[in-house]
Amino acid sequence: MECTLGQIVAQKKVTRPLLLKFGRNAGKSTITVVAEDISTNNGYVELSFRAQKLDDKDVFSKSDPFLELYRVNDDQSKQLVYRTEVVKDNLSPVWEPFRVSLSSLCSCEEARPLKPPALGVGVGTGTLGGGGVSARPCAQAQWECVNAKYKQKKRHYRNSGLVILADLKFSRVYSFLDYIMGGCQIHFTVAIDFTASNGDPRNSCSLHYISPFQPNEYLQALVAVGEVCQDYDSDKRFSALGFGARIPPKFEVSHDFAINFNPEDDECEGIQGVVEAYRNCLPRVQLYGPTNVAPIISKVARVAAAEEHTGEASRYYILLILTDGVVTDMADTREAIVRASHLPMSIIIVGVGNADFTDMQVLDGDDGVLRSPRGEPALRDIVQFVPFRELKNASPAALARCVLAEVPKQVVEYYSHKELPPPGLGAP
Repeated sequence: MECTLGQIVAQKKVTRPLLLKFGRNAGKSTITVVAEDISTNNGYVELSFRAQKLDDKDVFSKSDPFLELYRVNDDQSKQLVYRTEVVKDNLSPVWEPFRVSLSSLCSCEEARPLKPPALGVGVGTGTLGGGGVSARPCAQAQWECVNAKYKQKKRHYRNSGLVILADLKFSRVYSFLDYIMGGCQIHFTVAIDFTASNGDPRNSCSLHYISPFQPNEYLQALVAVGEVCQDYDSDKRFSALGFGARIPPKFEVSHDFAINFNPEDDECEGIQGVVEAYRNCLPRVQLYGPTNVAPIISKVARVAAAEEHTGEASRYYILLILTDGVVTDMADTREAIVRASHLPMSIIIVGVGNADFTDMQVLDGDDGVLRSPRGEPALRDIVQFVPFRELKNASPAALARCVLAEVPKQVVEYYSHKELPPPGLGAP
């Protein structure tokens, strides 16, 4: 079924037939889409349920109960919010605690009623007796499991067991703007690929060629992303690093050098300071290789690790890697990213030029969890990979939006996992 968002919002509720190919109806199947206005209360509730003395429905073993939680929609229909795991062979099960967002639980309307939980045993489902559950029920609230057939047939029937809300916790989920407006600073580091595959900078075909008419792809990506990031950094000083070049004075290969050649202070004043350092760096280094990025990821991670120990949401680190090819140290890079996923850090990789970047997609966790060579999974997805050629003709604003699209979510995920509120707001 296809319709516009405007149709759903205007009508509040749209019911349409489901169609097969070529516009034929899929029998009598329909789909209903309901629009609701969600408030800004974007918190969640953690619930923990248990049951006791349930009826045994199995013949050769004890029942395998599970629990379903429903909400009541504006039209009084009910909608499944959560289904617990099945607990095997247990008439007094304890289900794992689970989290439900307030938007899915009650559209952030804390007075909205919920249906009493529904208890499932095998393929059968029984309704729990009692009134509706408000969005803020008391911990230890309990409901009787009522079997309608038993209640009619058995004179002294009371119930078929109890379901108990063992614990309930409400938490607020802060937004990216909450953290930024609360004082969290974004520290921006750019790492530039100086490997020989970029071509001789003196040649107009080189990706590092400085043209008097337009900036090269490295500069375009750097300026577009950096000008957005600098608004969130109070001191407007950015670390600028290079990798894959032979550097003075000994011209040994380095995969982690300051492009201003000051190892004691690799920061530049604003994005224009980074641009100037890059331009001054090009004629002083010899492009070489290989394309190793794990050393720079590890360097920024060490700084981020020091910030982690402060126990405050005061500084978050963004590493922008600009490269013309697939990284050579892929195993070490995966290991470094998995370690960094536990830190206040995000990594953006922009592929410049026309190389085949297929292998780079594995670093971006959008299609699955990234794992280290040892099989350890990343705690969260912190990498965004963008081939520059797909946005070459886009505006700088569009490029920045695409490249930075996942950063706000990554910032919130990290601080939520650490249960750290924005600076100055106290415990969540």
